Amino acid sequence: MHQGLAMVVRNDGNQVAPGWRDVFAVVLVLTVITLLGSGAHQMLMPFTQAHQPEISLSVSALPNYALRTIMRMLAAMLASLVFTFVYATLAAKSRRAALVLIPLLDVLQSVPVLGYLSFTTVFFIALFPGNVLGPELAAIFAIFTSQAWNMAFSFYESLRMIPNDLDEACRSFRFSGWQRFWRLEVPFAMPGLIWNMMMSMSGGWFFVVASEAITVGTLKITLPGIGSYVATAIERRDLSAIAWAILAMTITILLYDQLLFRPLVAWAEKFRFEQTTAQVSAKSWLVSLISGTRYLQPASSRITRHLQNVGRARLSWLDKIPRVTQAAAQRQLLDRLWLTLVLLALAYGIGLLAHFFKNEVTFNDLLTVFQAGLLTLLRVVVLITIATFIWVPIGVAVGLRPRWAQIVQPFAQFLAAFPANLMFPVAVFLIVRYDANPRIWLTPLMILGTQWYILFNVIAGVTAFPSDLLESARSFRIKSWRWWRDVMLPGILPYYVTGAITASGGAWNASIVSEVVNWGSTKLNGAGLGAYISSMTEAGNYPQIALGISVMSLFVIAMNRLLWRPLYTFAERRTRLD
Repeated sequence: MHQGLAMVVRNDGNQVAPGWRDVFAVVLVLTVITLLGSGAHQMLMPFTQAHQPEISLSVSALPNYALRTIMRMLAAMLASLVFTFVYATLAAKSRRAALVLIPLLDVLQSVPVLGYLSFTTVFFIALFPGNVLGPELAAIFAIFTSQAWNMAFSFYESLRMIPNDLDEACRSFRFSGWQRFWRLEVPFAMPGLIWNMMMSMSGGWFFVVASEAITVGTLKITLPGIGSYVATAIERRDLSAIAWAILAMTITILLYDQLLFRPLVAWAEKFRFEQTTAQVSAKSWLVSLISGTRYLQPASSRITRHLQNVGRARLSWLDKIPRVTQAAAQRQLLDRLWLTLVLLALAYGIGLLAHFFKNEVTFNDLLTVFQAGLLTLLRVVVLITIATFIWVPIGVAVGLRPRWAQIVQPFAQFLAAFPANLMFPVAVFLIVRYDANPRIWLTPLMILGTQWYILFNVIAGVTAFPSDLLESARSFRIKSWRWWRDVMLPGILPYYVTGAITASGGAWNASIVSEVVNWGSTKLNGAGLGAYISSMTEAGNYPQIALGISVMSLFVIAMNRLLWRPLYTFAERRTRLD
């Protein structure tokens, strides 16, 4: 018996008592279930805006606040995953749907978190009056908007990059659409999707302060959580509370890394598309623990088997849905009609927006916002360039060495999750102390929401890079610049572009909290479009909020259409040719 030291034989000689692995695993599972149940119960409590719970800066309150924050982020992550599977799949499989969904995704990504909060908070509160579930859903939706777009872009890119031989194998086995999705498309996209899930979870931390301490004009809602704890500590200039918040964040990030993402990364290793075996595979102590238990392992295997059966089900009734076959001329006509409808809907929307702005916004307002947008655009371009030159080489080095990835992953997650708000005391002190220009020296705060998208996507691209191509390059002694130009950069270019698109959107979003810095009564304004939207949101000036969001969306969409989309199309075509 290989676990003789860990097991105790019962008197009947047939059954074995639980060993330490079983006891530890059961206690861990029960603890997680209990905590999640407690957090869910607190999200259904009564709520009145006039009698909101006061945020305590006591250290003893932090564990419960951390639990509440994690519950919101996990709920947003689950919603983001469902959104990703539905939205990205529809965009990848339908040309006509892609004409609308991909530009719409650019728009959704360009709208800042404060923009969503400004126009959705009242809706959610009215949906569940007198219940804290309304504000909770508003916060969850705000966190969802910081997670979903990155994951959807990643999954869409993976679906478009499925190798032709795998596609032909599915056709030869006559897989149904349901089987193809769960047995080819999801497994192929899983390594990149998991890395982007980690990035999205970390990105949610960046805006957790705005989502838990909501201020839109006279509407002020504070939900217990680490974000509201940080907001209160900043308002009271309590450095010790900031330090405790950083410690609580570190422990929380470490826990969900070890209990959620590390097992997912280890599990996703089986889906690597390559003809050779990786030298080192990712490992998880939790997976090893569950595999070594006597009682949980069979239950885990049974659940896995049932899930596999669901993915293998043919669902023949879906195949019986009649599909209309179209001649080339008919298909062209329908494409034109669809494009016409889309353009008419777009023109109608622009007309409504213009009519709204006609009576509420002056030409000077428009000029001010456009100039602020140009300043923020300059900052975004500079930061994207700096992040590219720093993190692409580092991401490639980490991705080629799985042991490094296991070490770097939790550190990168923590740094990606580190909210810019926690740097406010340092930023304010240095800028005031040396009489520096806030327009220049507040800019580095934006990089906290920018660089990690590139790093994580590059790591995901290298992880998905076939090892046989690396070995071929090694055999032909392709080194130095030629190795980067002919081997690695073409292989990871689609992943880099995906990361750069979301990095660009992340930088525009980060401008909301990094171009205006508050530390107690001290306030620094770095100008820019983010500062404009932030100040208008605080004042509750809805026409100016809408104007700022519209101009920001215009800048982001123009950048995506003129730079990132052509580059992505080139990368996709180059990869398919290779």
